[in-house]
Amino acid sequence: MVSDDTGGGLEFDFDLLKRLTEERGVPGYEDRIREIVREELGAATDELRSDAMGNLVGTIEGESDYSVAVAAHMDEIGFMVTHVDDRGFVSIDPLGGFDPRVLKAQRVTVHAADGDLPGVIGSPPPHTLDEEEREKTPKIEDVRIDLGLPAEEVDEHVSPGDPVTMRQTTERLGEHVTGKALDDRVSVFAMIEAARRIENPAVTIHFAATVQEEVGLRGARALGVDLDPDLAIALDVTVANDVPGFEEGEYITECGEGTAIKLKDSSVITSPKVHRRLREVAEAEGISHQLEILPAGGTDTAGFQTPAGAKPVGAISIPTRYLHTVTESARTDDIAATIDLLAAFLESETGERDYAF
Repeated sequence: MVSDDTGGGLEFDFDLLKRLTEERGVPGYEDRIREIVREELGAATDELRSDAMGNLVGTIEGESDYSVAVAAHMDEIGFMVTHVDDRGFVSIDPLGGFDPRVLKAQRVTVHAADGDLPGVIGSPPPHTLDEEEREKTPKIEDVRIDLGLPAEEVDEHVSPGDPVTMRQTTERLGEHVTGKALDDRVSVFAMIEAARRIENPAVTIHFAATVQEEVGLRGARALGVDLDPDLAIALDVTVANDVPGFEEGEYITECGEGTAIKLKDSSVITSPKVHRRLREVAEAEGISHQLEILPAGGTDTAGFQTPAGAKPVGAISIPTRYLHTVTESARTDDIAATIDLLAAFLESETGERDYAF
């Protein structure tokens, strides 16, 4: 593991986090990020397998048949090419929930079949626009990508269905890391780091890197049936609105206050016995934590409450500012607390606790 000191005594594999967050992987096209996860998760688990959707599951065999699934999604929000016009400008359709207000003047990469092409989402100079145009609310269908190439060359290389991702690096920002795709690669990172710590668990643990979360929790829903675990814990980022423009009651979570134990989001109400157990472990181990009540947005947690049966579920979240932009930002000590809580919870699980009502 390549690690460096982030301050506060923490050691942090920033190189791995950087690789994970900068790699491409929109919903349904997670192939590149999956190869990185395959390498890292394979080295930390006893068995590694993938399925027809592209979910990747690394298993550490325990002393009992009782199984716990841990899930974090690999996919990032992005786009798919829909059309190339006769001037070579590229139209797109969203894969996940990008706010069109943040797309103007951004750099992108079109992942064509024969290679990656850099491009920009143009924004006309404001002094060329009238007042109505300046105040117009942007829409995804109005976005055009300029590849800076002749139309015939664009038409030769770019086809409908080609994925498009934002072009951004991951950097240190004081006590934070910032970049694209922290949602949810920072949780994949935390899952890998926790898997590295687990030795001889009492229960069997499935570490699942899921696909297509951003378009309906699809990978997790499939795994909920296929794995059929006795207990499931999802990892994801969550809103930290602790920035100017929001009142304290609107923060949801705060950066620097520790990992967040989810009580609910719009897709799930976590099992009270599970989130209470997470709090007990955090308090016993002295792990900084806070509670999360997310009014909108869903997570893989809900994917494990399926027609296969009623399962106890919990979730641990990493407070993150500026979600669904290219400057998502999380504190390193909150990430470390998430790793600590996940590892401690899994190591304490015996399979003998009754999480039913």
